[in-house]
Amino acid sequence: MIEHRHLRSICHASLGSDNLARAKAFYTPVLATLGISLVSEYDNAITYGKGYPEFWVQQAFDQKPASVGNGVHFGFVALSQQAVDDFYHQAIALGGRCNGAPGPRPAYGAPYYGCFIIDLDGHKIEASYWQQTEN
Repeated sequence: MIEHRHLRSICHASLGSDNLARAKAFYTPVLATLGISLVSEYDNAITYGKGYPEFWVQQAFDQKPASVGNGVHFGFVALSQQAVDDFYHQAIALGGRCNGAPGPRPAYGAPYYGCFIIDLDGHKIEASYWQQTEN
């Protein structure tokens, strides 16, 4: 059972990869920095989440080579600034490319702290933390 289903607006998201072994070696430790774990593996996909498969990395359904969408990125929730930093450093150590180092982005709102990575297949991923202050 998916807890808090009524609070979710997206069931899952997926990215394409032509090398699932390489994607697994990248995403398993990178997402672990955010408390996200490998949920299941299939012949053509691996899935990650917090109890159920929210994020899929898979071969393209039409069997054509996977490609990157311009203007597309996936943002992951971090529970602290340190988790954003850890996500960034782990991704870089595993071959990801910097697309924006960890830090505040005032244009996104005062509570935003995040980083941007390009994964091994060229997809844009992000980790962000929102520090809301109590009034």
